[in-house]
Amino acid sequence: MLDLVLAGGGMMLPIIIASVIAMAIIFERLYTLRRRRIMGGDPVGMVESWQGQGGITPGRLDELSRTSPLGRILAAGLEGSHSAESMRVRIEDTGRHVAHEMERYLNTLGTIALISPLLGLLGTVIGIIDVFQAITSYSGAGAVAPELLAGGIAKALITTAAGIMVAVPAFIFHRYFRGLVDELVIDMEADAIRLVDMIHPAGAGRRRAA
Repeated sequence: MLDLVLAGGGMMLPIIIASVIAMAIIFERLYTLRRRRIMGGDPVGMVESWQGQGGITPGRLDELSRTSPLGRILAAGLEGSHSAESMRVRIEDTGRHVAHEMERYLNTLGTIALISPLLGLLGTVIGIIDVFQAITSYSGAGAVAPELLAGGIAKALITTAAGIMVAVPAFIFHRYFRGLVDELVIDMEADAIRLVDMIHPAGAGRRRAA
């Protein structure tokens, strides 16, 4: 493996760095975007049980906020629960911040998926240039020694393969995480609506009538 990396030339270094960053992002997002961690079980059911056990206190709101990102959104809504509209505004505002946090590093992962093949292509071009330089230096001096051409050809092939090997999983996981975030956001919106309807049932009735 080390021989392949060395044969790929200088362009292997940025490709390797990109692969390390991509792997770190993938493992970090797989851990961070677990459904159980994001949704936190059933926080709406927790709030419903509190209504029959002394109501919603500041301490309970703090506990809810610490359970999960969804709990943080719901707690923000409950802090402005004097009206349904106020709850929705606070939920939407906090939800945007939470969604942004869920998308953290995904742009970097997408950039790696985009530039890795280009880095491989650049290595290919450099390898082909080396081949032509070898041919030019032996112009008129007989046949070019195969070993002089082999280095440039190897550099061209290895960097291309390495760039693609980094780009493919990076692209797959980028698309997967985008879809997962969208799915989680939809589920969080459903729970937020459920909470608003539970706290302000009259407002829910007006929406259904409309």
